[in-house]
Amino acid sequence: MAKLNAKEYQSFEDIKQTSENSGEYWLARDLQEVLQYTQWRNFHKVIDRAMLACKNSGNAVPDHFAETEKSVEMPSKPRKNEEQIGFAEVSKTKSIIDYKLTRYACYLIVQNGDPRKEVIALGQTYFAIQTRRAEVADAFNQLDENNKRLVVRGNIKQWNQLLAEAARNAGVITDEEFAIFQNAGYKGLYGGLTVADIHEKKGLKEKEKILDFMGSTELIANLFRISQTEEKLKLDQADSAAEANNIHYEVAEKIRKAMVEMGTTLPENLPTPEKSIQVIEREEIRKLRESKKPLMLDE
Repeated sequence: MAKLNAKEYQSFEDIKQTSENSGEYWLARDLQEVLQYTQWRNFHKVIDRAMLACKNSGNAVPDHFAETEKSVEMPSKPRKNEEQIGFAEVSKTKSIIDYKLTRYACYLIVQNGDPRKEVIALGQTYFAIQTRRAEVADAFNQLDENNKRLVVRGNIKQWNQLLAEAARNAGVITDEEFAIFQNAGYKGLYGGLTVADIHEKKGLKEKEKILDFMGSTELIANLFRISQTEEKLKLDQADSAAEANNIHYEVAEKIRKAMVEMGTTLPENLPTPEKSIQVIEREEIRKLRESKKPLMLDE
């Protein structure tokens, strides 16, 4: 996790607002600026994904993303003044969509933001202070298979960032070293199969990611592999790429052995879903949009 910068921390505090009825909240348009999204349409895609994550956590979307409106001034246009020679400046306003966001909503937004932005990582730290993912776990069993996949895949993205950081600290630096490190984990969990082997076994196209074509059971096994390897790398204070590779393989192999002892289906034998995570995400976001009630403006 990125180290918190005092200046950036304060920027999130500066845009926080309070009201007697709803307590603290943030406006999406303000958060957009702090998170350095220049265009609303791009930021709204992040909000859509955050809303979907909110729904999957068992929370009511309107409780955390309250749709509202904001008045903005349009560029002034000169209008000829009938009583005077010349022109007078005339300004107009228009209403645009905005959202009142809870701290949890902001947390979901930064979790779904562009990970290449440093401010996103800082936001994740800030909004995670009092926000936990217990809601996701509580509601997980209520979800259908597609939404379970979305939830676990989202968790894997975050844990993979932590794993990558732990691996770097251990000495896994170059792209080639990272590829070897990743293969070590997959080989341990999949009985010797590499990333390329699993990719071929699933019948995926060149740019398709194997994690995006896993069912929830297979994703959970990989989430356990990732989280436990990250923890083990820190506990053992691994200080070389070779040691990191061994730890990743051994952790994954132990998980596989536990699956064998329990008699559960091994990951390479689990079915490959027809739809990718991206397709499911688009479908669920469309359902969410279609279910939203229109904004009622004052007449």
